Amino acid sequence: MKLGLQLGYWGAQPPTGVAEVVAAAEDAGWDALFTAEAWGSDAFTPLAWWGRETTRLRLGTSIVQMSGRTPTSIAMHALTLDHLSGGRMILGMGVSGPQVVEGWYGQPFSQPLARTREVVSIIRKVLAREAPVTNDGPHYPLPYDGPRAVGLGKPLKPIVHPLRADLPIWLGAEGPKNVAQTAEIADGWIPIFYTPRSAGMYQPWLDEGFARPGARRTREDFEIAATCHLQVVPDAATKQLVIDGMKPVVSLYMGGMGAKEQNFHKNVFDRMGYGDLAEEVQKLYLNGEKEKATALIPDELVDDMHIVGTAGEVRERVAQWEETGVTTLLLSCRSADEVRQVAEVLA
Repeated sequence: MKLGLQLGYWGAQPPTGVAEVVAAAEDAGWDALFTAEAWGSDAFTPLAWWGRETTRLRLGTSIVQMSGRTPTSIAMHALTLDHLSGGRMILGMGVSGPQVVEGWYGQPFSQPLARTREVVSIIRKVLAREAPVTNDGPHYPLPYDGPRAVGLGKPLKPIVHPLRADLPIWLGAEGPKNVAQTAEIADGWIPIFYTPRSAGMYQPWLDEGFARPGARRTREDFEIAATCHLQVVPDAATKQLVIDGMKPVVSLYMGGMGAKEQNFHKNVFDRMGYGDLAEEVQKLYLNGEKEKATALIPDELVDDMHIVGTAGEVRERVAQWEETGVTTLLLSCRSADEVRQVAEVLA
């Protein structure tokens, strides 16, 4: 199993010390560097900025929000970075949620599965560069001939010859239909809240996608990049402090990251068997009682979602994640020393 450095997206200010952390990952033999975006910093610019000092790390986005750019624009970003990095780009994408898509990007959120399929199809046409790119789908028609069109749209091929027609596309997916479609049309999957305990829930969904006619990959060559927090601690007391410190993030995603009527992250916890808990956490969180919501998060849930323990315990837990089919662990590290420590423990 490979290690990926997850830089995530920025908070109120750009993070500091990132160059040193990236350099440590490159030197310590980590496999990849990933960036993300929400409604602040974008994913492509930091990846290019910090990736320019690397020569070996794969460079991935986890994830690019598809509604923020047209499919051809996403393809342009990807093929450009793939050339600049010498063929190290991984394009990770996702649909985000209705609050962001309609509230931030001003785009309709409906039919996310159909939109995803069209986006992936168009990007693959751009990267293949076999013919001028057209699309007959309802979401991203090319050439555009809808309201206010002047009727002069022309099918085009990219001026730049893409370095790789098979540039890997990974998708973020949470629900059964979305996970199955990801297994069908993508090269990899970026799950959220994937754990050894919940891994069995996803296997039938993945198998359904792999079994569809024309599926792009098989389980043997399909990548699963799971995000978790990995921390080596000296004893049980320190582990408890780490787990307690991570509970606010869990309660945020369970109760506050999305509307009451539609919170895809909460739905994941429902499927994991925490439905009653998730309902109460969401109720408290949306009422502004965040501390009470956080207090409800059980230790065992956080422990299942992340890898925290002594060196021996960490190695054992990592093996459990690998046994479920995870090919890459995406880890957030705060310092170069932490990067080196993780590499040494898992060597």
